[in-house]
Amino acid sequence: MNSPNPALVTQRAAQRLPRVALLLFCAAYLLPGLVGRDPWKNADAAAFGHMLSIAAGRSGWLSPSVGGLPADVALVPYWLGAAAIKLLPWADPALAARLPFALLLALVLWLTWYATYHLARTDAAQPLPFAFGGEAHPVDYARAIADGAVLAVMATLGLLQLGHETTPELVQLAGAALYLYALAAAPFRLRAARAALLLALPVMAASGAPALAVAFALVGMIIFARSTYPQVRRSVLWVAAAGLLAAGLGTLLRAWAWRVGGTDSAAQWLSVGRLLVWFTWPAWPLALWTLWRWRSHWLHRHISVPLGCAAVALLASIAMGGSDRALMLAVPPLAALAAFALPTLQRSAAAAIDWFSVFFFSACALVIWVIYVAMQTGVPAKPAANVAKLAPGFVPVFSGIALVAAVLGTLAWLWLVRWRTGRNRHPLWKSLVLPAGGVALCWLLLMTLWLPLLDYARSYRPVVARIAEQVPADACIAAPQIPTSLIASLEYIGGYRVDAITPPDVTACEVLLRTARGGADDSVPGWALVARLPRPTSRDDVTLMYRREAR
Repeated sequence: MNSPNPALVTQRAAQRLPRVALLLFCAAYLLPGLVGRDPWKNADAAAFGHMLSIAAGRSGWLSPSVGGLPADVALVPYWLGAAAIKLLPWADPALAARLPFALLLALVLWLTWYATYHLARTDAAQPLPFAFGGEAHPVDYARAIADGAVLAVMATLGLLQLGHETTPELVQLAGAALYLYALAAAPFRLRAARAALLLALPVMAASGAPALAVAFALVGMIIFARSTYPQVRRSVLWVAAAGLLAAGLGTLLRAWAWRVGGTDSAAQWLSVGRLLVWFTWPAWPLALWTLWRWRSHWLHRHISVPLGCAAVALLASIAMGGSDRALMLAVPPLAALAAFALPTLQRSAAAAIDWFSVFFFSACALVIWVIYVAMQTGVPAKPAANVAKLAPGFVPVFSGIALVAAVLGTLAWLWLVRWRTGRNRHPLWKSLVLPAGGVALCWLLLMTLWLPLLDYARSYRPVVARIAEQVPADACIAAPQIPTSLIASLEYIGGYRVDAITPPDVTACEVLLRTARGGADDSVPGWALVARLPRPTSRDDVTLMYRREAR
């Protein structure tokens, strides 16, 4: 016999997060970083290069390439970016390509909310009724839990940068969130759930993850087969069909690849452990608390659905040697699990989360502000000197709009801290407000006050600018064995024609680029070395430029 439901929730605690506040949270999380920057190395710039190549007509929609190098099999993400570039010819291509991916991240938040809402609507997830009434209304309780799940997604540290890139993994994340929604909504929205199943897994397969799609399908079949809802049990074949579609699409696109990495040493296991700890913070401790407090309810769908989906992504990340991009897919189900910890969270634990968030994110914001002031004024001197040392050649840029946005974000954080540390605050989602607000604040400050510095450090524009001093635009550059992200930057920023597949002794280009390797011979027969071009913020990232010797 199962132990009683551990959730005791009053109607007052089941307040929903005001929609305006939730929208402002989402806007502060989604919008910073959309404008004013180049694609960053490595995966972001490489993926953008394939999108731009398709949109510019340099490669086909079914065979994208950069500099002649074929892309991987993740066609759907490249199609999204290329379509946005062609539909918005007046916009900067990098901005246009980011827009559909920003919408995908918003879709992840939306799907996580609805998935958690439907999970919380099930009878087993509902809080215990009180002897004299006053318990939370089922719908209000489900909405409050769903609000907490969205805040948990935004509070997750690892998703912050990866979620704002234009990479195939973000499409995979949207597919995983859609699949979580399908499993969660099946008892209540059967048609929508079946449609979501048939879309989610093939999208994941067409985005480079057919093995994960099949693994998700197997877990979903087990969950559906043992469901207490007859309509859900009858939908097992729909899950199987979605898995077969994903497997067939992966075979058609030749997307199957063995990506298992080694974790056969203590150091590698330690590295994987560190990744799991910081990447999914603060969702993982709350998820573990959920599993403990609801330990007699693991077979109920509000625990089994997110637990099964999270387990697939976690095991995939470990099997791939600690892949952070595979671990991304665990964020929505972990957030749903974390949300169910909120009705059982002890006051001392909630206070610890609050005060840690206040001190940690306030300290981070203070550091960002101090270094920004040092960059702009030279005072304090030591931070300014450190910036000059770490980013030689960087010239600070002042933006009034960025400063106003940063000031408003900081004031909003101070108000939020004051609200949360006040008394008589009862909503379930209150313990995740400060972690989510702190992450949104730091991301906003980084993408406003520090954006010129980060763009200088993370893009290839300084290298391309040095090449442009010696090589005219539209020139042909031979670039075999050069990173795809640099090839994309040469085409996007410099406007060069890049040949990355023809050997140096055959190419018709007059300029050759190679990547420097420590201790390797930098001589190339028939070519004269004319420049060594390091990225200013990386001593090891050096590009060698050659010109053809006179014959």
